[in-house]
Amino acid sequence: MRGTTLERTKLAGRVALVTGASRGIGRAVAERLGRDGALVAVAYGRDASSAAEVVGRIEQEGGRAFAVRAEFGRHGDAAALWAAFDAGVAAHAPDNGVDIIVNNAGIAHAADLASLTEEGFDEVFAVNVRAPFFVVRHGLERLRDHGRIVNVSSGAARLAMPEAIAYGATKGALETFTLNLAKQLGPRGITVNSVAPGVVDTDVNAGWLRGNPAAEAHAASLAALGRVGQPEDIADIVAFLASADARWVTGRSIDATGGAGL
Repeated sequence: MRGTTLERTKLAGRVALVTGASRGIGRAVAERLGRDGALVAVAYGRDASSAAEVVGRIEQEGGRAFAVRAEFGRHGDAAALWAAFDAGVAAHAPDNGVDIIVNNAGIAHAADLASLTEEGFDEVFAVNVRAPFFVVRHGLERLRDHGRIVNVSSGAARLAMPEAIAYGATKGALETFTLNLAKQLGPRGITVNSVAPGVVDTDVNAGWLRGNPAAEAHAASLAALGRVGQPEDIADIVAFLASADARWVTGRSIDATGGAGL
């Protein structure tokens, strides 16, 4: 049963920022953290109406949330995100402190080595690596001791995917970022982990996955558990890492592929 009193005590009094929260995995994460009692900053890049829907959904379930706009992929994007966060959180909390940062925003880039352009390479690294790096860099002054950072990586960080070589490289970089942050922030009691999804039924994959039984069957066959992942599958893992239950887990990458490539 969702929205129970027990759920809402898990993150009561905590403030969470979730990037890329207007759809897909980010939306599921934001809604789950809201059900667990956190005040959720729903960060989005372009789709204001979808972000408003997420805020509304969290509020309908008895939670608290507000939208934050900042488009990633250019210099100054992380600073703009936190400026918007500071402005938005003022109506909901006594200060601009944050307890949970979920770096979920990212873009896919399907190109092999031969077709990869310098512009495509720069774009995917700017959004998937540089943005989360500086989100944390600028967020450290706001991040409270014993906080949580969760980076959404990908199974592509450990599985060879030549057809998306730059994308996989960005997720490998994010895993290394996670490892180093965990070491640096450990003395403050802050845990830093990543979650690595496999194929998940989101808008990003809708073009080739939905309405295509053969593609869905193939994607399901890649996982030992025999199905395509759902956003809630990933959100529940993120919620665990964001909670006190995961206080002794840091510097780890949690495989969330359903057992792909075993």
